[in-house]
Amino acid sequence: MARVLVDGENVRRSAWPNVSRERLVELVREWGAANGHDVLVVFDGSAPEDAEDVVGSGAETADEWLIRETAQLDGYWLVTSDRALRAAVGGGMERTIGGGAFLREISGR
Repeated sequence: MARVLVDGENVRRSAWPNVSRERLVELVREWGAANGHDVLVVFDGSAPEDAEDVVGSGAETADEWLIRETAQLDGYWLVTSDRALRAAVGGGMERTIGGGAFLREISGR
């Protein structure tokens, strides 16, 4: 099982038309359950719902939240196409998955 952190806005905007925040959360949950992964979707600002597997970054950006939180983690995967974010996160990252590739995998798009 992997801890998978998803840059929500980056992933949902990687296809046209954009995936809604709610649909992205639903797809990520299904994928996580099917693959035995512990998922967390991080959104800029407020989250579309209050749940353990969804977080809003509040006053900071999702990138800032991910950088701060991953500094304390070991052995996680990061889903984003943001190269600057990939370079800035903590050293415990085991795998990166591009936002578009991930969206195609979880949605069949």
